[in-house]
Amino acid sequence: MNTENIKIVNLGAKWFYESFINQGIKNVFHLAWSPQGKSKKTYQLIEKFNSNKTLQHKVHCANVSVVEKLNSAEPFVVDIEQAYKVIPGMRKDLILHAGPPIEYEQMCGPMKGAILGAIVYEGLANDITEAEKKVLQKKIKFSPCHHHNTVGPMAGIVSASMPVWVVKNLKYGNYAYATINEGLGKVLRFGANSPEVLRRLKWIEKTLFPVLKKVIHLAVKNSHGINVKTLTSQALTMGDECHNRNVAATNLFLKEILPYLIELPISKKTFLEVVKFISSNPHFFLNISMAACKSTADVVEGTKYSSIIYTMARNGVEIGIRVAGLPKQWFTTTAGMPKGLYFSGYTEKDANPDLGDSTISEVCGIGAFAMAGSPAIVKFVGGSPDDAVKYTNEMYKITYGTHQTYLIPQFNFRGTPLGIDIIKIIQEGITPIINTGIAHKQPGIGQIGAGILYAPVDCFVQAFEKFVETYL
Repeated sequence: MNTENIKIVNLGAKWFYESFINQGIKNVFHLAWSPQGKSKKTYQLIEKFNSNKTLQHKVHCANVSVVEKLNSAEPFVVDIEQAYKVIPGMRKDLILHAGPPIEYEQMCGPMKGAILGAIVYEGLANDITEAEKKVLQKKIKFSPCHHHNTVGPMAGIVSASMPVWVVKNLKYGNYAYATINEGLGKVLRFGANSPEVLRRLKWIEKTLFPVLKKVIHLAVKNSHGINVKTLTSQALTMGDECHNRNVAATNLFLKEILPYLIELPISKKTFLEVVKFISSNPHFFLNISMAACKSTADVVEGTKYSSIIYTMARNGVEIGIRVAGLPKQWFTTTAGMPKGLYFSGYTEKDANPDLGDSTISEVCGIGAFAMAGSPAIVKFVGGSPDDAVKYTNEMYKITYGTHQTYLIPQFNFRGTPLGIDIIKIIQEGITPIINTGIAHKQPGIGQIGAGILYAPVDCFVQAFEKFVETYL
């Protein structure tokens, strides 16, 4: 090859420049340029990582193992029970919340509203005013859902009496938990706490929960429980992405439990109430899916040398991530603001920043990562079908593999992007895409829209720097 007429300007990583020189190409000029958002420290660590072949090999082997574990998970609904009976560390004066750790004084409006509603629901206070007094007197404790094998959408509030789905990863034997989805609009998870919201929660506890518990016990007796992975796989080929669109998944779940429901010796009134509640709530499957994803992702925690994320969550103030090879460490930055569609009478000025544990969906290869197969989702979160395809294609660039079971028909049944890699995020300059509901920033109001955003980059930069410094 004649290289005399070749002229190259190299931007960034010096090892590219050196490789050209080693090939005898003389007209190569190196410019020490760092892409926007990357500090000198980050840039230097990128070069160190790229020049350390031994470390790269160890990271590759660890990440292949992690993707295999994510793929081989077998999440089944095996029970439904009140939180204090099954969630590790749960007690009457403890309330779990979404996202990384945060003190009550720093919490956002919708999270505070949901907490106060939960305190009244539990009978720990007679009204919202008394509930806040209890909090300020430090009589109520708080902890992230993720610290208790649990996930919660939006504010993510879980209190002792709330019924929770019990999902077991049959492959690895671990459990995860999530509450029953209340529906859309004026609901506790969006910060609403009016009497009608609390009455609905009590109906869930007193009427829906006992019925569903009997149904799940019949399902376990018949076939280990409800296979969430199978339902999710089917729903993805029917237009869901199983984060903000769960229409098909909810209907599939209802179809799965109907034979057991019909067997139960319950009144016609109760039967109709249960069926109507599930069938009229297109997000009913969301919480089940989240618990399944949590049970899937938790097994990779502590995988030495793995740069893959096993937690991504937001508390309405910060977004936080945890990395398999850096177990139990949170890396946080300011939560982003979704861009999307608002209910009549509301605008972005009314919106709270990004909120919820539901990004465990994207961690496991569904949600916004599967939007290419769910073009109808854009009618809920904004954008166009072409945008949905673009988002999924981008996510392949920052993930380490693809899902073997969750497939996208529009991509010739290619698996969804799986295994969010902090190294690829830094190298590509692309962060995970998130689609989400939008809560009003004031407590007590509830949902005002839905939207989409890229996760803020700083938490990934922090994690990358810590990762390379740890293993170099």
